[in-house]
Amino acid sequence: MRTSIRRSHRLMALAAVAALTTGLLAGCAEDSDDGSSDHSDGGNGSGRITLTIGTFGVFGYKQAGLYDEYMKLHKDISIKENVTTRTDVYWPKVLTRLQAGSGTDDIEAIEIGNITEAVQTQAAKFTDLGKEVDKSQWLDWKNAQATTADGKLIGLGTDTGPMAVCYRKDLFQKAGLPTDRTKLAEMWKGDWSKYVEVGKQYMKKAPAGTKFVDSAASVYNAAVGGASERYYDKDGNVVWDKSAGVKKAWDTAMTVATSDMSAKLKQFDPTWDQGFANGTFASVACPAWMIGYIEQKSGDSGKGKWDVAAAPAASNWGGSFLGVPTASRHQKEAVALAKWLTAPEQQAKVFAKQASFPSTPSVYPSLKPQPETTAYFSGAPLTRIFSDSAKTIPSQPLGPKDKPIDNAISDIGILQVEQKGKSPAQGWDAASKEIKDVLGQ
Repeated sequence: MRTSIRRSHRLMALAAVAALTTGLLAGCAEDSDDGSSDHSDGGNGSGRITLTIGTFGVFGYKQAGLYDEYMKLHKDISIKENVTTRTDVYWPKVLTRLQAGSGTDDIEAIEIGNITEAVQTQAAKFTDLGKEVDKSQWLDWKNAQATTADGKLIGLGTDTGPMAVCYRKDLFQKAGLPTDRTKLAEMWKGDWSKYVEVGKQYMKKAPAGTKFVDSAASVYNAAVGGASERYYDKDGNVVWDKSAGVKKAWDTAMTVATSDMSAKLKQFDPTWDQGFANGTFASVACPAWMIGYIEQKSGDSGKGKWDVAAAPAASNWGGSFLGVPTASRHQKEAVALAKWLTAPEQQAKVFAKQASFPSTPSVYPSLKPQPETTAYFSGAPLTRIFSDSAKTIPSQPLGPKDKPIDNAISDIGILQVEQKGKSPAQGWDAASKEIKDVLGQ
């Protein structure tokens, strides 16, 4: 969720570390709306234990009323969520706090692109949750991603990221394209390059001031998320520069980046949010967790204008975990909250609110979005679309540097071409230099 997505990372990490120096000494997180975090008992004068949860983007717990529900069930608990919008800012700060042994939230979210790094390098800093839960509740591959070689489970699965395409049917109609989700799905079925071909058709009669897609990076992320191998092979070897899946996704993204069909926005930046609100682009590669994001950022003016169609091919983009740092002052209570938030019943409630697709398969047959969400997306059968995608997503090997490699390609290489007019070869060279720096090559 949320993603992740999301440029010189070394510079950002250094800036984050610098900004944290004072906060670490004070033992506080600085990402909440009011810039404060309470790790103390009774800090609110009520005698309650305050549990803090660090997240990135919109997880949906607050929006679905889960925090309020839990606090009603546990009168001695107060919950405070500290949100950082971007994972490339969030995760370096978490790593710094883990290493310092202080300043962490009681629960820390871990994005799928960071989970292997956490498993391989930070496992000692997290509580073993496998002793606390029935692991059969989660998808086997989801548990495996958060399990160490010696069997320690450091994170409980939240959502997964099965893919669809979200589109503005009003803009499609003005461009002379079909608006029926079934017809559109057939037009681009089989390959993301077919989706790009539809974009070329859109641009022939595009409504003034609009583009077909938000960014080339979104097309890249969608395409590479359906590859059987991307940055690492099954033996843990780095293969980003040899991967057929990466090459195909890059080439597809370059078709977008060098055309006129992209709004050239950087995902999760304020201009991207404004693009949703202003109808700047007509479609976006749309994992399940993005449903709530679109509804939030497009606002009332987008209701009934958005629709959802099946993606060209099954793909996963995103998905997260909740971990409890050993530095938490309230480990027992934090573990109980993490278990409750990721239980099947709660995952179903988050799906109902914002279509974040659960990692607990027992609830799949009964998933229902809220009527308001269904109406917002023109009655699209969200459960069926995302369930069908989830059933055929290939299992991808992950590695400790998945996220920075992905960021380098999406946010350095692609943006060099899309926003700065560099050639695809120059963009690839820029991404390659960053990746080699990240890998210490």
